[in-house]
Amino acid sequence: MPGIEDEVLEVSDLDVHYGVGRRRHRALSGVSLQVRSGETLGLIGETGSGKSTLARTVLGLVRASGGRVRIGGEDVTGYSQRQWRSFRRRGVVQYVFQDPLRSLDPDLTVQESLLEPLLLRGDPRASALEAVREQFARVNLDEHLLPRRPAELSGGQRQRVAVARALVVEPALIILDEPVSALDAANRVQILQIIKNLRDAGTALVFISHDLGSVAGVADRIAVLYQGELVESGSTAEVLRTPQHAYTRLLLGSVPTLHAPPATRAERQALRAQLNGEPV
Repeated sequence: MPGIEDEVLEVSDLDVHYGVGRRRHRALSGVSLQVRSGETLGLIGETGSGKSTLARTVLGLVRASGGRVRIGGEDVTGYSQRQWRSFRRRGVVQYVFQDPLRSLDPDLTVQESLLEPLLLRGDPRASALEAVREQFARVNLDEHLLPRRPAELSGGQRQRVAVARALVVEPALIILDEPVSALDAANRVQILQIIKNLRDAGTALVFISHDLGSVAGVADRIAVLYQGELVESGSTAEVLRTPQHAYTRLLLGSVPTLHAPPATRAERQALRAQLNGEPV
């Protein structure tokens, strides 16, 4: 069993608030979670639950109102913009966006996009090119795509390019934000298999999604966010077998299985009423 020294990400009692006074909005409240080397954490919740806010806070794009964030044993909570720039160039943590077409520079070729972070940190061009080819093969892409620009690729190819760009700096942690939500079934399967391979190779992963079905097959543990609070967490098997929170049961009821259809509309309404404290 991995020990505390293997923790790549540690979030402790994290609070995030937007605005001031009467316009102050609580986005996250007292969230604590950990991710270890070679572990995939599935972060589940509906739109507005705080998933992306948590990711952006871990990446230093949103400032924490309270609590602590440690990455690779380093407390980054109070980092200045200059410290964050230096930290990001080291490539410890990488982020894969939901929409790769918007995250990839349309004016750069795929090869130029993948080379950029390596050259910025001072890697020799020859070794950088070798790293690009290695990671391209790792996500099952052919080198003939390297001279192309993002608009010339399919959606599945662009998403795999985005994963390769994250991998090229050999990060300790990768955060994937809804990486399969915009893909068809065939490309979804390919991306999920790549995620499994990354986990097996020892990379720590946070897989953000509103879709419990996609996460369940690749995550070691699941954390459920609801209205900015972590309402349930545990091993994937435990959460799927014996969900403790009404919101988790609502999510499970929306996922069809080989053994049972999804919950009926009346059943989902009853769970939603339970969440809101209404009589059932």
